[in-house]
Amino acid sequence: MIITVASGKGGTGKTTVATNLALSLADVAEDEASQPLYLDCDVEEPNAALFLKPMIFEQREVGQLIPEIDLDRCTYCGRCAEVCQ
Repeated sequence: MIITVASGKGGTGKTTVATNLALSLADVAEDEASQPLYLDCDVEEPNAALFLKPMIFEQREVGQLIPEIDLDRCTYCGRCAEVCQ
């Protein structure tokens, strides 16, 4: 079974509902294989760990590439704004 809690305005309680659902399913799980898998894919604030208190075995740093303008080479043609999202 796959249950997804997605979308919605910030502050509506999606994390609260999803974490409580996961905890409820964990309580009734009969074995290790039926334990729920919770993925917090919130781009801005993935904070389900505050409620679930998981054991973290591995951490990886992630980053986001941000373009910078080389002012020594810039001719102010605007081409970069045309091609950059």
